[in-house]
Amino acid sequence: MLKILGIAWWLIKKTIKTGFYSCMVFLIFMLVVFGFNIHYIYSDEKNLPDIERLIHFEEPATGEIFDSEGKVIIQLAKEYRRVTAYDDIPQVVKDAILSAEDQRFFEHDGIDKTAIARSSVNNLLHSAMTMSKFWDRNRRVNPELVFVQGGSTLTQQLVRLYFLQKIKSVENNDKLIVENWETKMLARTPLIGIRNTNKLWRKREEARLSIYTEKEFTKRFGSKQRAKEEIMARFASFIYLGNGRYGFDAASEYYFNRRVKDLGQGDAPKAAFLAGLIKLPISSKASNFSRQLTRKNHILDRMAINKFLAPSESEQFKKVKVDLLPSKVKTEAPSVVSDILNEIKSYGYNVDQFFEGRFSIYSTTNLEIQKIANQALENGLKIYEKRHPEAEGKIQGSVVVLRNGDGAILAEIGGRQVFNSQKIAYTDFNRVKHSRRQPGSAFKPFVYLTAIKDGWTLESVIRDAPIAVPMGSIKVGNKWVKRPPKWIKNYDGKFKGFIPLRKALAESRNAPTVRLAGIVGINDVIKTSHLLGIKTKLEPYITTAIGASDVNLLELANAYRAMASGIYAEPYSVTKLTDRSGMIIFTSNNKVNILKIDDSVLEQVQEGLRGVVRIPGGTGHSLDNTVQHRSPQEDFPIPIMGKTGTTNDFRDALFVGSTYGIGGITVAIRIGYDDNRGLGDKETGGRTALPIFKEIMLNVYGNNLAGPVPKFPEEIEKNIDAYIKHQ
Repeated sequence: MLKILGIAWWLIKKTIKTGFYSCMVFLIFMLVVFGFNIHYIYSDEKNLPDIERLIHFEEPATGEIFDSEGKVIIQLAKEYRRVTAYDDIPQVVKDAILSAEDQRFFEHDGIDKTAIARSSVNNLLHSAMTMSKFWDRNRRVNPELVFVQGGSTLTQQLVRLYFLQKIKSVENNDKLIVENWETKMLARTPLIGIRNTNKLWRKREEARLSIYTEKEFTKRFGSKQRAKEEIMARFASFIYLGNGRYGFDAASEYYFNRRVKDLGQGDAPKAAFLAGLIKLPISSKASNFSRQLTRKNHILDRMAINKFLAPSESEQFKKVKVDLLPSKVKTEAPSVVSDILNEIKSYGYNVDQFFEGRFSIYSTTNLEIQKIANQALENGLKIYEKRHPEAEGKIQGSVVVLRNGDGAILAEIGGRQVFNSQKIAYTDFNRVKHSRRQPGSAFKPFVYLTAIKDGWTLESVIRDAPIAVPMGSIKVGNKWVKRPPKWIKNYDGKFKGFIPLRKALAESRNAPTVRLAGIVGINDVIKTSHLLGIKTKLEPYITTAIGASDVNLLELANAYRAMASGIYAEPYSVTKLTDRSGMIIFTSNNKVNILKIDDSVLEQVQEGLRGVVRIPGGTGHSLDNTVQHRSPQEDFPIPIMGKTGTTNDFRDALFVGSTYGIGGITVAIRIGYDDNRGLGDKETGGRTALPIFKEIMLNVYGNNLAGPVPKFPEEIEKNIDAYIKHQ
């Protein structure tokens, strides 16, 4: 206190030193300024904003992505807000808002003179306390007012957010927002300065617009009471409450998974928590909410003081734990959304404009197929987790479904629905496109296709015997030391001598595949994979033939799609964009071309991949639709071609398969851990990934979501029949 008195005495001495007349001039000037401001706030109607926008307060437009059937996949916006009518705001929420921000809201005319007086005194006292800290250290301080309490009403806060947001964002710059005789004089005045002048100017404008708003709302809605109710509804719909949520309804659904209209008197702690976010909105990165919870308890105390709650109720509610359930944007197809947003960027469209609702996106995605794929992946991972309980919640998977005729992405899963206790969001890592892993044996068809291009046939024989591949040299100290060769072995540890290419592919035998790649040339194998759509740079090592080079799942699926259809196409997700009026502003023109591979060559590789399923001993034989299995549950009535993939040490399990021709679809599945640890002994593509493929195909065709099931050409089936008969 002595320090504060010291500051006051120093200011008096400074005033005396400047002269009595200067002081009188200053006081007269301040009285003139005060009178001018009163006139300006209550009577000046120049340059007022259009109040109609606020009266007809509409929900902001959102960007919508639709699936191929016109169903909404997701709604996205920069501001997640729902307009809430006054009658839909529960009384307990209204009480919490009034207690937190403006207890005399229904009494004042837009500005609360009592609150202004209280905040002015508090600001002066705080400024004096702040200056006193420096008094002992430096008596030549340059004192300046510090604003710690605003005294703003709900109406003032609303007009600030609605009309003055841009001004608020620049008021702390060292430049006057408005330059006139008044602001220039204030900026030079002791204790004020430029920044405080900007704040005072903005506060004055808030007061003027608040009184104007209340007058206009009263005229429009017929009474002060109705005007107040409409203003409160707009405030409750507009205010920012953290995590991109504007308004109490959007915030209540985000934090508590409940609409605000569903909150009752027993939810006073939740109401108080939401009201507390007006002053302390939660950052999306925040992990500690202690300040918000303290504020909640303060508001519950205020609700008791204002007689909205009994003191005993307030104390009881303060003990209630508020459980937050922050939810991410909900969609069945988060990875699809990520792809679509990147795709429209590549077409030259601004994603920010989409978030503002300026256009809508129509996609190739089929939500029903997406749901089927989601469920199948979860089912498959749960079965794996039963075999490996330690893997629960840690194992990951990815799935993509393509339309054979043009590469349209019908469904895509970049990761399981819940991982590390978090629901997947469209901003999360997409393992279909961005995870490059070894394809294992799923790469082998490209070796056989290359050989068939070079004149081999499915009946040509290749030796299945031990084969060593050079491993190059390694630097030890200053010398390069040649590493011992790697001996290629088969999964079953056996070698079968000379066997047809058809059998080597069906049984996914490593040794003959590597030997064949050495004959046709690994560089030619890589060229073939590029012809089919593999984009990733592949290493020109012989082990690439059995899947030692990394690729992503989408390009692998697209290569199988090309082999099934004979069509080269880039996978795509966007079909068209429409503006707010529904007019089409963009149509996708996804180019499709005939593969630069002879039809007879393509037919042989299709027959070879069909044999993976049909030939007994083939790694996909459990999917053979031409035989009756031990039980109806094992029967699979859909003719498909495909290939399993299992990588070294069982790190990844894959299955990629297609129904025939341009009318079919291709499904690719990869299962593995993000840290690349092994899945466990015998966790092959046929055991881990194939059942997921089977479930997807059965449900997609069973629900008629991809048209009739295509049949393979009769010649292909007859050739396989003949081979099986003469084995």
